[in-house]
Amino acid sequence: MDIVIGVSGATGTIYAVHLLKALKEIPEVNTHLIMSEWAKENLKIETSYSLDDIESLATVVYDNRNLGAKTSSGSFITQGMVIVPCSMKTLSSVAHGFDDNLIARTAGVMLKEGRRLILSPRETPLSPIHLENMLKLARIGVRILPPMPAFYNHPQTLEDIINHHIMKILDQLGLDYAHGKRWQG
Repeated sequence: MDIVIGVSGATGTIYAVHLLKALKEIPEVNTHLIMSEWAKENLKIETSYSLDDIESLATVVYDNRNLGAKTSSGSFITQGMVIVPCSMKTLSSVAHGFDDNLIARTAGVMLKEGRRLILSPRETPLSPIHLENMLKLARIGVRILPPMPAFYNHPQTLEDIINHHIMKILDQLGLDYAHGKRWQG
């Protein structure tokens, strides 16, 4: 099973790190990582992880400027793509088919091939333009999963909050995640 992970320049690169860690625990999953330049900067600013750390969690790493990479073709079969965090610039690029980098091009491939595309937008407050772009994408089947914490599970740490969001992303891919606490009624 091949899953593409795009990491764009919004705050919240820790979500991408945790998602890659979770996927690495599933032997049948191969991850294809694409990071924007600002995602790499945010990784340095926001976390104690190095670029080598995050890249070591992926099966394959691609340069976001390489529009000829195999993820840019519909002939490369994947189970889907997650963009986490998803900047409003990337979300707009996807919504308008502006395939100017590998993350946006690969997302465009997911759309044209009818494959799963999951965006985890990280911005607040949201402008009407942001909301219109999200609605446009949601109407054509893109899953919009902003990292919104749940409190019914009584999170004790930041990791608990991150794990809950990772669980929600993996649910969209049909994958179980033991570290997320589900609603028990």
